[in-house]
Amino acid sequence: MKSPAGKVGARVFEQVILRHLGARDPDVIVGPAYGVDVGIVRLCPGRVAAVTADPVFVVPAYGWQRAAWFAVHVLASDAALSGLPLRWLAVDLNLPRDTSDEDLEALWLAWSQACDDLGVAVVAGHTGRYDGCAWPMVGGATCAAVGADDAYVTPAMAQVGDLLVVTKGAAIEATALFAATFPDAIAEAVGHAAWAAADGLFEAMTVVPEARVAAEFGLRDAGVTAMHDATEGGVLGGLAELAGASGHGLRVVAEDIPVRAEVRAVCAAVGIDPYAAISEGTLIAAVRPAHAEGYGAALQAEGIDAAIVGEVVPARHGAVLVRAGRDEVLQHPGVDPFWSAFDRWAQAHGPS
Repeated sequence: MKSPAGKVGARVFEQVILRHLGARDPDVIVGPAYGVDVGIVRLCPGRVAAVTADPVFVVPAYGWQRAAWFAVHVLASDAALSGLPLRWLAVDLNLPRDTSDEDLEALWLAWSQACDDLGVAVVAGHTGRYDGCAWPMVGGATCAAVGADDAYVTPAMAQVGDLLVVTKGAAIEATALFAATFPDAIAEAVGHAAWAAADGLFEAMTVVPEARVAAEFGLRDAGVTAMHDATEGGVLGGLAELAGASGHGLRVVAEDIPVRAEVRAVCAAVGIDPYAAISEGTLIAAVRPAHAEGYGAALQAEGIDAAIVGEVVPARHGAVLVRAGRDEVLQHPGVDPFWSAFDRWAQAHGPS
C-alpha cells in the first residue's frame, strides 16, 4: 500500500525526524520544528543565517522560463520568511536520462536569471542525469539568508494579541498549477476568462515580495512577529502549523479568508476545498495589533492584496475556526486534496 503523497504528517515528523537530528551544536539557534520554515544558525557574534531545504520542482511543460522561476521562488520563499536578506543557494539537479544538453542549458540560464533577480548567488551544487529520475521532482536545494541576530522571525515568535494577516488568498498555487498544466480542460470547465485569471496567478506563487515588505516595515515588536507560507494543507494547514509552532491558540473567521473568483471556480471544477489546498504564494503573518493596518497598507502599496482574518489568543482557548457564525476546531486538513485531484486530472486529460 502506497503512503499518501506529500509531506509526512506531524506524528512521523515528531517521532522519527525530530528525535534523531545528528550531533548537537550550540550554534544552532532554531532547529527543526513542525510548522517552522527555517533553521537559524549562528555564523559569528551578531550574525546569523536562516537555512532551508526543499525539492527542486521543475515542470518542462510550463516552458523553461516559467518552470525555473517557480522552482527558484519555491526555494527562496521559505528563507525569505525569516525576514533576512536572501544570499546563497546550493542545488542538486538529478535529471532524467533523456534531458538534452540544449534543454539543460535553457533550464539553467532561466534558473540563473531568476536567482540574479532575487540577489541570490549559487555557491555549490551537483548536476547529473540518472535512471529512475523524472520530472517534476529532479533534486533538492538549500537556500540561505543572512543578517543580524536580532532581525529574524520564525512562526514560533507569534505573540498573544497579534492579528493574523493573509496575503493574496487561498489556493493560489493549486489554482495556478491546474490552469498552467491543463489549460484547455480548465478553460472548458470554467470559461476562458476564469482560466486566464487563474493562469495569471502563476507569477503570484512566491512570498518573497511580502516578506521583503515585512522586513522593511518592521519585525518583532516593530511590526511582524511571525511569517509562514500556506503550502501543503493550504491556509487552514498553515494557520494550524502557526498555532502549533507558537504554542498559542488562534481565532480565525473563515469568511474573512479571501478566495478569488477564479480560485473558487477552478477548485469547484476539480473538486477540492480551496481553504485546504496548497497555496505557495499565500503569506500568513502575525502582526502586533498597533501595526497590522500599517503592514496591510505597505503591502497594498506594492500591489499585494491582504486581509486580517483573526488573532492569536492564549493557548487555553485553543485554535478555533469561526465558520458561518459557529465555532469549530481549527486543525490541519492532513493530506492536501491537491495531489489526488491533480493525479485524477492527469489521468483524465494529460498535460495540454
